[in-house]
Amino acid sequence: MAAIGNLRYRPVRRLTQLYAGLVLYGLSMALMVRSGLGLDPWDVFHQGLARQTGLTIGTVTIAVGALVLLLWIPLRQRPGIGTVSNVVVIGLVVDATLALLPAGGGLPVRIGLLLVGIVANGAATGLYLGAALGPGPRDGLMTGYVARRPGRSIRLVRTAIEVTVLALGWLLGGTVGVGTVAYALAIGPLAQLFIPLFAVPPEPAGPTAGPPVLGRPARPAGEAA
Repeated sequence: MAAIGNLRYRPVRRLTQLYAGLVLYGLSMALMVRSGLGLDPWDVFHQGLARQTGLTIGTVTIAVGALVLLLWIPLRQRPGIGTVSNVVVIGLVVDATLALLPAGGGLPVRIGLLLVGIVANGAATGLYLGAALGPGPRDGLMTGYVARRPGRSIRLVRTAIEVTVLALGWLLGGTVGVGTVAYALAIGPLAQLFIPLFAVPPEPAGPTAGPPVLGRPARPAGEAA
C-alpha cells in the first residue's frame, strides 16, 4: 500500500477516492439515522450527545472527532490528510443529507434505508482506507494505543472502546436497536470485501541495479567487487 500521506504517488486517484469515500460515509450515516432502527456505536454516542446539547449530529461528530484526534498526541500518532478530512467532511455531509432526506416512512422503507446505509458504510470504509491517506481519528486511537502497548489485542481494545461509547450514547438517548446489531455483524465482512477491492496498488519500486555487462555474469548481491 502507498505510504500514508505520500501524495506524490497517484495523487488524483487517491484524493478522489478519499473524498468519495468520506462523502459516501456521511450519506450512509444519514440513511441509518433516518431508518430509526439503530446506529453503530460511535453514532449512537454522537446522536445521544446531539439530543442532550441541541447541536446537530454532524456538528457533534466533528467536535468528537477533533477531541479524539487530540488524544493522538500522547500516543505519538501522526495524522494524514485523510484523518483531518475525516473529522470535517463526514459531519458536514451527514447534516446536509439529513436536511434533504425526509423523516418517516413505513417499516419496509426504514429497513431499506438501514440495509443500504450499512452496505454503503462498508464501501465508504474501503474507499477512504484504500486511499492510504490516513485512518479516521477513532480507528487511529485504537491502533495507536495498541502500538504503544504491544501485548494488547486490537480487537479487545476496539470492543472495549465501542461498548463504552455505545453504553454512554444509549444513556444519553441515542438509538440502539436491530440496526446496531446488524451493523456489528455485517461491517467486518463488508470491510474485508471492499478494502482489498479499493486499495491503491503498491508504488512500483525503482530500479536497484543496471543490467549485467555483456559477456560477464551478473554479480550475486553482497559479493565484493
